[in-house]
Amino acid sequence: MAVPTQFAYRTLKGIGIVDAAPVYEPLPGFQRPEGNSRCCVYSPCGRYFAWASNEGVTVIDASVGHVITTLPTPNVYELGFSPRGSYIITWERSSKDEAGDAVKNLKVWRTVEDLPEGAEKQVVGRFVQKSQTGWNLQYTSDERYCARVVTNEVQFYESGDLGTVWNKLRAEGVADFAISPGNTHSVAVFIPERKGQPAAVKIFNVPQFATPVSQKTFFKGDKVQLKWNQLGTTLIVLAQTEVDKTGKSYYGETTLYVLSANGGFDSRITLDKEGPIHDVSWSPNSKEFGVVYGYMPAKTTIFNQRAIATHTFPLSPRNTILFSPTGRFVLVAGFGNLAGQMDIYDLEKDYQKICTIEGGNPSVCEWSPDSKYILTATTSPRLRVDNGVRLWHVGGGIMYNEDMVELYHVTWRPQAFDTFSPGDLLHPVPTPHASALAYLGTVKTPSKPAGAYRPPGARGTSTPLHFKREDEGGAAHIVSNGTSLVGSNGFGKPRRQVPGAETVDNLPPGAAPANSPAPGAAEGDENLSKAALKNKKKREAKKAKDAEAKAAGLTPTPDGPAAATGENRSPERRDRREHQRSRSKGQQDIRTPSQQRYRSNTHQGKHNGPNGNAPTSQMNNLSINPTATRPQEPPELSVTSPGGGSPNAKKLRGLQKKIRAIEDLEMRLAGGEKLEDTQMKKIGTKATVQAELASLEAET
Repeated sequence: MAVPTQFAYRTLKGIGIVDAAPVYEPLPGFQRPEGNSRCCVYSPCGRYFAWASNEGVTVIDASVGHVITTLPTPNVYELGFSPRGSYIITWERSSKDEAGDAVKNLKVWRTVEDLPEGAEKQVVGRFVQKSQTGWNLQYTSDERYCARVVTNEVQFYESGDLGTVWNKLRAEGVADFAISPGNTHSVAVFIPERKGQPAAVKIFNVPQFATPVSQKTFFKGDKVQLKWNQLGTTLIVLAQTEVDKTGKSYYGETTLYVLSANGGFDSRITLDKEGPIHDVSWSPNSKEFGVVYGYMPAKTTIFNQRAIATHTFPLSPRNTILFSPTGRFVLVAGFGNLAGQMDIYDLEKDYQKICTIEGGNPSVCEWSPDSKYILTATTSPRLRVDNGVRLWHVGGGIMYNEDMVELYHVTWRPQAFDTFSPGDLLHPVPTPHASALAYLGTVKTPSKPAGAYRPPGARGTSTPLHFKREDEGGAAHIVSNGTSLVGSNGFGKPRRQVPGAETVDNLPPGAAPANSPAPGAAEGDENLSKAALKNKKKREAKKAKDAEAKAAGLTPTPDGPAAATGENRSPERRDRREHQRSRSKGQQDIRTPSQQRYRSNTHQGKHNGPNGNAPTSQMNNLSINPTATRPQEPPELSVTSPGGGSPNAKKLRGLQKKIRAIEDLEMRLAGGEKLEDTQMKKIGTKATVQAELASLEAET
């Protein structure tokens, strides 16, 4: 009989172990513990399974479910194993003893050892570990050495003797480290930016810690993820900052570097689509890795170990990439705030897409050890509803479903691929479990594909480009400052377009490009904002008004005091006074009639003489003109005050508004949009409106 795969889970009520395909039954011989449990874990070799409860830690044989040993240590919150399962590590919350000293809360035990009858297990070593982040010891793959980071150094121990430090790697300000897998013993250390110095990642051979064999320095690195390939020959560094100084992201900036363990190669990986790096993952063959990056829809690219792109998948809303244990398949998915879709590709068949799986809202996604199945699970506390485990075949069909109450953790049992029977991973498709068929019966399939809401006026027409996603042929991502980043394929310059119209290259005859200036506009007006353009028109109207006033003889003579005052002011003060006067004129229109009457009376009292008449000197400085005794409304106020102005001015504005509306309809029609009959009739009246506008402008 074929060896079944196995997964374990932890819920509110207890812990369970299930033999998956092809049996889908609980593990025989395993007695499920009831009650509260804090954590559970498989050993990396797959031989043992352990969990922590309020009473202590229990270790069982994962193949048969029998208890192997128990550890008399309550209040354990984290568990871990060494690579071969020889040691088990426990972590308790930090505390202090009666003398005020920190209690050694990190303990290392032998998993299996011969003890006399009634003897209690003793720890191999213990340390003070305050932080729960990065709490565990790191072992070499042969379990010969282990290491932990302390202030300004990484301490190495021989696994059998944790009482004395075997060697030290001194690195000022070291914050993180990673020991390579494989037969070569290498260690990478990360040193953040400090006192103006750049951050650095250095690789050393154990135990030659005098000089690094490879290193990379860079800025914009507050924290990193160090990812070794399975052979331990190449390291990927995913650097991230806490704050994005450009303001484009809430989550900081991300950069990617690759270093070889022998110092022969190091480089920054240049990505051709701007945006964050969502995920990076090594292939089990250690020769290639995948990166998901860029603003949504994101881009997914496969690189070789020299950081050269070998294949790019289509743009889609994805943020996760996972290679199967055999390296034949790759899963590209969108989890979190995305729809939960999973695309499966066959790398051996020229990256052919096998299927797309609708996964729902999973918070866990893992390949099975035999590369035939994908486990997805919705866990608490991220989502406290719809918790459960589902198994999918690599071909896309669901094989198993189990709903649970407050599922906290689920994971596959590690198993070597050669323990499974050989054969084609895609065919034949296995028979689904009865729970999968019951689940499919509860899933409602929509009678017609649900799309975005479209108003009645837009139904039956093609979707404008500015409403489409980038991977559907829409416009490229635009940041908040209005700058387009990249084109639809992630390369080159973006398209220029008018909302609702086709691209510039395919414009219908007579349609102007989006960035071309409007007819009659001055050179450079297209680069002005609406407010700047409005102010420019005001200034031009004021100049025209001053010229007309001079021609009509309304300006005071240079002999008057008003002229003298104006001439003596500096140009800056005159400009400031003119600006304040224009602001006060613009604010007069929002006053109530009573406020305007009060203002007019107040001004009359201020400017009139003791007898209510204007000063004689000012009257003498004015030209004798019948129209000068009555102030005229400034022309620019007719633009800003809808309630003022002559009837002809109001009519002129109304006709100009009609012309703008007709031109907007013509632009929409040129873009391929279907207009209603009333809108087509309105376009037909353009000639009449233009003729009426021309005659009215001639009169004024």
